[in-house]
Amino acid sequence: MPVTVRVGISGWRYAPWRGVFYPRGLPQRSELEFAARRMTSIEVNGSFYALQRPESYQRWAAATPEDFVFSVKGPRFVTHMKKLADVATPVANFFASGVLALGPRLGPVLWQLPPTLGFDADRLAEFFALLPRSTAAAAALSERHDERLDGRAWTTTDADRPLRHVLEVRHATFETPAFVDLLRAHDVGLVVADTAGRWPLLEDVTSDVVYVRLHGDTELYTSGYDDAALDRWAMRVRAWAAGGEPPDARRLGPPAGAADSRDVYVYFDNDVKVRAPVDAMALAARLGLRAEAA
Repeated sequence: MPVTVRVGISGWRYAPWRGVFYPRGLPQRSELEFAARRMTSIEVNGSFYALQRPESYQRWAAATPEDFVFSVKGPRFVTHMKKLADVATPVANFFASGVLALGPRLGPVLWQLPPTLGFDADRLAEFFALLPRSTAAAAALSERHDERLDGRAWTTTDADRPLRHVLEVRHATFETPAFVDLLRAHDVGLVVADTAGRWPLLEDVTSDVVYVRLHGDTELYTSGYDDAALDRWAMRVRAWAAGGEPPDARRLGPPAGAADSRDVYVYFDNDVKVRAPVDAMALAARLGLRAEAA
């Protein structure tokens, strides 16, 4: 399978972007289509705050090019409120909410843990065991939804495809080789999260996908990435995509075994000052990724 490198933004519906990134007067319903012509992937983050509906996922898929991919963020009810404990039904509800309606546009599923949740190997292992690793398995799991999804559940898939999961952590106790070993044992990707030094920045490769979230170079959610910073990230993306690792990778464990290639997804989440789409397009240009200008 050819390697895929995708660069995009976390979310696309932000009022301050209107008249800056989005042309003045562009209808809100057209914002996704506009953004999708300028980058190769977008991270759905509304799913973190509330279960979405199948018709929303269908509409998003229809508004994007055939080769476009969405990553989808798992719900905070699972990660922040339940803290991964006793979440079989909430995870089933998430997959029944319409995620599979994205069809071939469905990419990795992101699970972001809160800063208050520390490393617990048993809790993580139990959660990882729940996660479906194919769209067929996700469809089967979605049928176990509770009554809240009755009449609005999507429990089928158009084809059986691999389904990959990645984990972002925000507590210092995860800075242990045991965490890396656990991710590798369960084939879960470790999110490389640049948070302007606020939370751990880890670059261990733990699966066949490298998932990068850039929350701000010097100020969380606010600051942009200058040319030198974008050049550094482009170098790192090229190394991961080629099946290797950056020479100065910040690892907790031993290097991952060499691979012919790896898929790399990069999302800019520094949205406060409308830096995310600008930085995403600048990094994509450095990597030679296709993006239309109109």
